[in-house]
Amino acid sequence: MKNKFYIGCHLSSSGGYTGMARDALSIGANVFQYFTRNPRGGAAKEMDPADVAEYIEIAKKNDFGPPLAHASYTINPCSKDLRVREFALETMADDMERLQLVPGAMYNFHPGSHVGQGVDDGITLICGVLNAILKPEHKTLVLLETMSGKGSEVGSRFEELARIIDGVELKDKMGVCMDTCHMSDAGYDIIGDLDGVLDEFNQIVGLYRLKAMHVNDSKNPPASHKDRHEKLGEGTLGIELLSSVINHPKLCHLPFYLETPNELDGYAAEIALLKNLRKQECG
Repeated sequence: MKNKFYIGCHLSSSGGYTGMARDALSIGANVFQYFTRNPRGGAAKEMDPADVAEYIEIAKKNDFGPPLAHASYTINPCSKDLRVREFALETMADDMERLQLVPGAMYNFHPGSHVGQGVDDGITLICGVLNAILKPEHKTLVLLETMSGKGSEVGSRFEELARIIDGVELKDKMGVCMDTCHMSDAGYDIIGDLDGVLDEFNQIVGLYRLKAMHVNDSKNPPASHKDRHEKLGEGTLGIELLSSVINHPKLCHLPFYLETPNELDGYAAEIALLKNLRKQECG
């Protein structure tokens, strides 16, 4: 059975949801990612119901896939500083309430950095925040992003993601977003053994939890733990691997989001490239 190819990129939210939908169409995208608020701060625009309603109409007309709302980089739900953790909780709770207005949206976040407390304490704190913000009435799926393992980041190993999900009461609200750059930088051999990596993820977390893919090349060699994205084909992953990702039978049904260092014209070129690489049997 063929799958629709949902491909897009990270877009500026300055023009609202309608602006993002129009930008997506202008570059050949049918999904998009955006920051829920200032990525380096805490400010968020007021939600405009008319803007959201117009976006919904555009999305329906053009058969868009799920918008991926990315949490601000400033949140750290496993900080050893209580006020930083409270800020993460308040911000994420507000994001989740706002996303109730956006049908089909998913909410992606970096699990955080334990800053010397240790992974065990970090996971406990992350679970505490998630259990505080998640409510049965929430329609938005929350995605843990696979991380590169930079510094004291939590979430670079599949076991850590599994432990976070296991500690969340409302597990049906949880999923995972894989990032190709982060996976390689974390030491998973997606270049030489993509099948093996996916089998390992399935055994530890479960492929049914995988809901989205960030498609990025990497400026760094495997296992560098640095997290620096590169344009497609200009990094250490290469076009052949990224083509394998979008065409893999265990992945091709997912929505794919580019986070490469590009402006709109660069994203348009990469989207066109990936569309050309998409095999007919995948959709």
